[in-house]
Amino acid sequence: MSFPIEVSCPCGQVHYRLLKAPKKVMACHCKACQALSSAPFSVTAIVAREDVQFSGDMASTQRVAESGNVNQGYFCTGCGVRIYHWNPEQPDIIKLKLKPSDSSVADYFTPQAHIWVGEKAPWFTLPDNVPTFVKQA
Repeated sequence: MSFPIEVSCPCGQVHYRLLKAPKKVMACHCKACQALSSAPFSVTAIVAREDVQFSGDMASTQRVAESGNVNQGYFCTGCGVRIYHWNPEQPDIIKLKLKPSDSSVADYFTPQAHIWVGEKAPWFTLPDNVPTFVKQA
């Protein structure tokens, strides 16, 4: 697979162009990510802001994490899918939520760690070969 790759939300209103592979990919099992993703965990790809270009209409929401950090989230105004999060105190880092559906790039978005496993769904079995952290890594 070569970069850049183009990704869009299900309705096609929001797009991003990823210029390089993510720096790290994590599965977060915290209660907030479970609620936001309607799933047992949320997968987040950490990328440099300079490595991603966004287009389309997005709205934002904000919450304060347990650490006190601000988590500003952006989502498509058409289909409501989360696109990315970021902390204004760390403007050079983007936390991509929307993953490519193209199977040729799936390996770039495989979680390299599972975080907040102290809050994971009790029925979910963690993989043996991936590092886990009770809270934030």
